[in-house]
Amino acid sequence: MREVRIRDTMSGDLLTLDSEREVGIYACGPTVYSRIHIGNARPFVIFTLLARFLRSEGYQAKLAINVTDVNDKIYTAAVERGITSTELAGEMTAAYFEDTGRLGLGRPDSEPLATETIGPIVDLIATLVEEGHAYESGGDVYFSVRSFDGYGKLSHRPTEDMEQGEGDDAGSLKRDPLDFALWKAKKEGEDSSWDSPWGPGRPGWHIECSAMAEAELGQPFTIHGGGSDLVFPHHENEIAQSEAARGRQLARIWMHNGMIETGAEKMSKSVGNIFQLSEALDVYGPETVVAYLISGHYRQPLAFGEGPLEQAAAGNERLRNFLRENPPAGGNESGSGQEAAAGEEVRAAGSRFRDALADDFNTPRAMREAFDLVRAVNQRPEDPALAGAGTELAGMLELVGLGSLAAGGDDGPDAAALKLLEARNTARADKDWARADEIRDQLAGLGWEVRDGADGARLVPRS
Repeated sequence: MREVRIRDTMSGDLLTLDSEREVGIYACGPTVYSRIHIGNARPFVIFTLLARFLRSEGYQAKLAINVTDVNDKIYTAAVERGITSTELAGEMTAAYFEDTGRLGLGRPDSEPLATETIGPIVDLIATLVEEGHAYESGGDVYFSVRSFDGYGKLSHRPTEDMEQGEGDDAGSLKRDPLDFALWKAKKEGEDSSWDSPWGPGRPGWHIECSAMAEAELGQPFTIHGGGSDLVFPHHENEIAQSEAARGRQLARIWMHNGMIETGAEKMSKSVGNIFQLSEALDVYGPETVVAYLISGHYRQPLAFGEGPLEQAAAGNERLRNFLRENPPAGGNESGSGQEAAAGEEVRAAGSRFRDALADDFNTPRAMREAFDLVRAVNQRPEDPALAGAGTELAGMLELVGLGSLAAGGDDGPDAAALKLLEARNTARADKDWARADEIRDQLAGLGWEVRDGADGARLVPRS
């Protein structure tokens, strides 16, 4: 079992996981008012793969990723669609499960819904009111920020920069502008609400995650994750309300992934620079999307565009071609003969790959080891020190969600590639040669060569 260290946002230090206890991981999932974009997929991929790696090292990891299906944005979007908020949330939750399922990474151990956690949410709010950390005002309930001495310890923001962003409508009900809503009274036009000691209404966003995290993992748990845009106010508020209510730490390590950026801006539904996950999967396929999302260190921003995605596709094709020529041993073969005597360079590469993941989940460093191994075998194919490289590489790739590259050597083009080929055929029929060439280049980035013949165009793997 390797010593695994994660960079903690609160302290800035690399903290070591306790190997003798269950590693509970809670990551904030989407608010389901529309289909998720590829930026929303980054934490899903990072924390799913982190849990996978920890289990491979012998840790008892449990991953919970919630779904926020009660939120102001859902009410607003439902009105625009002309359907109820319940219908919209149900539709978009199903779409979220479908889109993330297509990534081929499996599901988290638990995926709690806010609507299924109303009882624990109300109980947690009641405890905060009883302890003097929250108060009712006009049917709303607010957390009293100044009642919690540790407020700001995660984001390290000065008090004057603690704007909650809840809008002016709540200002007159608050005792202090810093306070934030735990419960919101039902407003005119809202089509769903729940009973509470303070009247009908719905929970605030922050308290939902506190209650769901505690219900799934207890308190304290090991890692709380999410995008860096959640540090304040969401995670800061989670800490305040959970620790004020329970008198103990919420999470030992705070782990935040960087944003996906188009140009100088993060990818955001509100800004409008959206590339839906479903669209990315349609065009590039799941392996390319996963490879792209792990191509940079999780803590850093990740540039978005055709270039990075096509680079990820090309890298995958290089790995796939290598595994076609150096297939992993199957069945009982992996434990005997030449494969059992994996060369020392191969074993060292596999160990360095796993060391990189243990060192703050450094996926780009790990992938460099994978490509270096491929390069070494291509240069010295008969070297005994490199025996068993295909088997070792397949195991490495499985840890980062790319294990299918070892299994798809004889597969034909996927639906995304066929869809592009159809679009190229249409462009050629319309004599739009520039568009046809552009699509041909996209297919090349996905690892396919277009060959035109008497029977039409077909796709063959690029050599």
